[in-house]
Amino acid sequence: MIFKKKILVMGLPGSGKSHLAEALAKGLNGVWINADKVREQYDDWDFTPEGRMRQAMRMKFLSDGANMAGQVAVADFICPTEKAREEFGADFTIWMDTIKEGRFEDTNLMFEEPSKCDYHITKWLTDINDLLTTINNGKRMDRQKPTVQMLGRYQPWHAGHRELFKKAHAKTGQVIIMVRDTGEEYFDWSYLVKDLTEHNFTYGVDYEIMHVPNIVNITYGRDVGYKIEQEHLGEEIESISATDIRLAMAK
Repeated sequence: MIFKKKILVMGLPGSGKSHLAEALAKGLNGVWINADKVREQYDDWDFTPEGRMRQAMRMKFLSDGANMAGQVAVADFICPTEKAREEFGADFTIWMDTIKEGRFEDTNLMFEEPSKCDYHITKWLTDINDLLTTINNGKRMDRQKPTVQMLGRYQPWHAGHRELFKKAHAKTGQVIIMVRDTGEEYFDWSYLVKDLTEHNFTYGVDYEIMHVPNIVNITYGRDVGYKIEQEHLGEEIESISATDIRLAMAK
């Protein structure tokens, strides 16, 4: 499961909110709720304090609706005051603090820096995997901690993969699950992220899901400092066929 259901991406105009929110919604297989599109839909371009609060309540209503439908909501809007942020009631707040002044002076004057946020961004991100992991698991991976890699298509994630994960996790307590992009139409990246994050294991959440190219060969030199090894999971588990599962799902 994904712990955070209502995500707020806030900050001054031009800070990169929409760019990040769109990528996050895709990565979480969620719904992107963009403030400009909402204002356009309601034909309401009132930027008075009252108009801004009205917009915050609209964004809350739309996000809560997405949550009630079982979807993650990623809302991006300025949300300039503590009161507006309190009313919106995000499960997870991301502050895009990439600029100190926006293009609208009235917004600059009324903008209140958040007293707290869950993720503070001071420069544009080129890789959102760390942020996705924080949202999904409630904490970030320790980048220096010994980590076990799992590489595969995972189409779909099944009991065999879960047993392999258990063995991998037992080695170091931290696993990175690398999903190969094989160009399959049905099992696309957003589907796989949802499928994998729904298996949030009770014995440990130190894992990260990463989208990688269609890796078909792993080449290394001597004394590389890591092992490549096969785990034997038993005949019953190893007999599980992802192909058979896909065929059954297609019926």
